Amino acid sequence: MPKLSKSLCDAMNVQVQNELASAYLYLAMSSGCAAKNLKGSAHWLRLQWEEELLHATKMLDYIIERGNPVRLEAIPNPAFEFETLSGVFEEVLSHEQGVTVAINELYALATDAKDFAAQSFLQWFVTEQIEEENSAQDVLDMLRIGGDEGAGLLMVDQSLGQRVASVEPAP
Repeated sequence: MPKLSKSLCDAMNVQVQNELASAYLYLAMSSGCAAKNLKGSAHWLRLQWEEELLHATKMLDYIIERGNPVRLEAIPNPAFEFETLSGVFEEVLSHEQGVTVAINELYALATDAKDFAAQSFLQWFVTEQIEEENSAQDVLDMLRIGGDEGAGLLMVDQSLGQRVASVEPAP
């Protein structure tokens, strides 16, 4: 299989970095929730951390599979503090919307390069982003109904603690 174009390879390397930064952000969020004794939310975000690491690894492996070099850069510290659990999940949704834009741009690069193998590979990420945004929106909807304090918050937090790790199919 031919190597990725330089522009697509460069963009995919940036996306590996973005996925690792996403993982770091979710780990910070999980730690923040754990510190506030929101154990279910901390669990949900820890699983999200694991997913983002998996996404980074999939992208990294694909770059290598296509015969291109991977360039790993330093991951910036996640600047994140929150007052409410709604604030956490508003940030999650906003962050995932930004990831969707980045994935769509990668897909457009693959389309412009007529790299059909890369398009096929990236389609998994396109579909995954729909799920990511929907998951964050579902939590925000629960918080709007249940609230950010008292029994409603405890119920939402308990619900988030029920999340199980999903086994993702290989692209």
